[in-house]
Amino acid sequence: MDAVDRILKQWAIARPDLDTSAMGPIGRLSRVFYHLTRRMGETFARHGLNAAGFDVLATLRRSPPPHALSPGELMASMMITSGTMTNRVDQLAKAGLVTRRPDARDARRAVVELTDEGHQLIDAALADHVETQRSLLTVLTSDEIAQLDAALSKLMKAAEDS
Repeated sequence: MDAVDRILKQWAIARPDLDTSAMGPIGRLSRVFYHLTRRMGETFARHGLNAAGFDVLATLRRSPPPHALSPGELMASMMITSGTMTNRVDQLAKAGLVTRRPDARDARRAVVELTDEGHQLIDAALADHVETQRSLLTVLTSDEIAQLDAALSKLMKAAEDS
C-alpha cells in the first residue's frame, strides 16, 4: 500500500458516496512528477543550470545549425510568455551561453544563438539528462515504458484538446 492507496482508503471511509477512483492515477502522476522534476533539477544544477535555462539551450541545440531562433520561435516552441522568454535569454546571455544578434534576413528581428560555450554546456547537460531520465525508468520493462508512453500520450492529447 502506497501513500495514494492510504488516501483513497481514507476517502472511502469519509465519503463512501463518491467514486474517487480517478484520484489514484492523478495522485500518482502528481507525486511521480515531483520526484522526476527534483531528480532532473539536480542534474541541471550540476551543470549550473535550472530547468528553464536548460529548456532554452536544448531548444536552440535541437534546431538546425547555426542553432539560432528568434525569440518568437523560442516562445512558440516552449509555450511561455515574451516576458518570461526575455528574462531567460537575458540570464543565459549574461552567462555567455547565448548571444542576441540581428537576423541576417530581416534586421528588424533579433536572433538568439548558442555560443560555443553554450553549445558545449548543453551537450554535456543533455547527455547527463538523458541518463537521468533513463535511470528514472529502470523499474519498468521496455514494454511497460511503451505502454506508459502510449497512455500518457493519449491523456496529454485529451487534456490539450479540452
